[in-house]
Amino acid sequence: MTPISAAKKLGKFDPKTFLSTIDGGRKVATFAEKKMIFAQGDSSDAVFYIQKGKVKLSVVSESGREATIGILNEGSFFGESCLTGQPLRLCSATAVTDCSVMRIDKKSMMEVLHREHAFSDMFVAYLLTRNIRYEEDLVDQLFNSSEKRLARTLLLLARYGQPEASHRALPRVSQETLAEMVGTTRSRVNFFMNKFRKLGFIEYNGGLKVNNSLLSVVLRD
Repeated sequence: MTPISAAKKLGKFDPKTFLSTIDGGRKVATFAEKKMIFAQGDSSDAVFYIQKGKVKLSVVSESGREATIGILNEGSFFGESCLTGQPLRLCSATAVTDCSVMRIDKKSMMEVLHREHAFSDMFVAYLLTRNIRYEEDLVDQLFNSSEKRLARTLLLLARYGQPEASHRALPRVSQETLAEMVGTTRSRVNFFMNKFRKLGFIEYNGGLKVNNSLLSVVLRD
């Protein structure tokens, strides 16, 4: 039984299993923490899938100012703009932790999207979900205080709402990166992180853990 037919029988599609069966056009590579996967302005000729680890997407303005636009977890795709004909990378991708990433060239990705409807449906649903997240990020940036934006960012990084308790533990993310994601200064991030810790919303114990009570900051009027 093929991965696609097995997925249909079980009513669940596993992209990681399926992608590992693509003939040609794919390559798995490992990247150490802080290693760049691709840079803004590089040729855009492949889609990437995170098998293990976390990846940061960032952009740099003409004046040299850098902004973090997202941190992606295991099971996420990135670099998909090549499928729309975008010739150059619009952002940079860097490993936040040690990563295992599958590179799928544009031609192979287009072929499998046209051939395998289960994969195509999953991929479109993923892109729509991420687009909604970007819209929520914009609303958050426009209307919420930096304290609320930081709280929401921490909850998203901790994958709040998913059942696995381990997801409450954050990857190693610097306060500078958090400041870029929130749109504020490092000193403000440091101030609010200390405040959250004193209130019991976050914990430092061999790493940063986010407690569900942090949601109260986001919901507060």
